[in-house]
Amino acid sequence: MDELQKKVLTHIYIFGPDTPWLMARRLLGQSGWVPSYDELSIEEACKRLQADGYLTTYDGPLKRSVTSSIKPWLKVKSREMGHKPSGIYYTLTKEGKKMASRLAKEYRGREI
Repeated sequence: MDELQKKVLTHIYIFGPDTPWLMARRLLGQSGWVPSYDELSIEEACKRLQADGYLTTYDGPLKRSVTSSIKPWLKVKSREMGHKPSGIYYTLTKEGKKMASRLAKEYRGREI
């Protein structure tokens, strides 16, 4: 598993379901609308993680509380329109949660 895949798993573990487009701009809580990562690279990482059984596509409703990953206006727009913003959302599988939990602990340990 490469570094980008680890970051994607950790990001989804901390912030919840997300799209490659948003992760390219907000991976692990970064800010700004200019992508910090290549969107196609993140999408490929998500597909590899999905093939390995760590991620699955998410079809459910998004939680309506604000996170640093999904901007508040997207959530308001989603509520007004009655659906979530477009894009393929990825979430963790049971195996993905186990792996991401370990990775998040390592990430927080390096952060301190």
